[in-house]
Amino acid sequence: MSIQRRVRINSQIRVEKVRLIGANGDQLGVVGITDALKAAEEARLDLVEVAPLASPPVCRVMDFSKFKYDQEKKEKEARKRQRVIHVKEMRLKPKIGMHDYQVKLNKIREFLSHGDRIKVTLMFRGREQSHPELGRQILERLTKDISDLGLVEKGPLAEGRFLIMILAAKS
Repeated sequence: MSIQRRVRINSQIRVEKVRLIGANGDQLGVVGITDALKAAEEARLDLVEVAPLASPPVCRVMDFSKFKYDQEKKEKEARKRQRVIHVKEMRLKPKIGMHDYQVKLNKIREFLSHGDRIKVTLMFRGREQSHPELGRQILERLTKDISDLGLVEKGPLAEGRFLIMILAAKS
């Protein structure tokens, strides 16, 4: 949503009285909208509504294009500081072969090095469900193998025919 649609300026402000702040930041008090527009026009600047929810709304005499530029710059800076953490999923089975385990382990290490979280899902099929200890052993081995890069955020939790564990990168 652009700044122009959120902020009302000049004739878009449709209230009777506003709390006016001058161009140099001094409080001019509560004045009628026509007086506020006149003050902005005399200063050759815009009347910008900075706090529409206040009672009465707060308006400031300022250069709107400079205000808009500053707001966009702040938003861009905030987006830059924001860090997105992705949750990747890795599925295993209790009877996983050694090579397959190594391939999955390498992929998990790669995800952890990028700072992602990993949801490790161990899926039991058929008669495998009667031996949940096999799945726990695999998850314990996985925890030991990635201990240098990551840590267990949420321990092995049984949900139906799945055993779920969440891993996170070390800070």
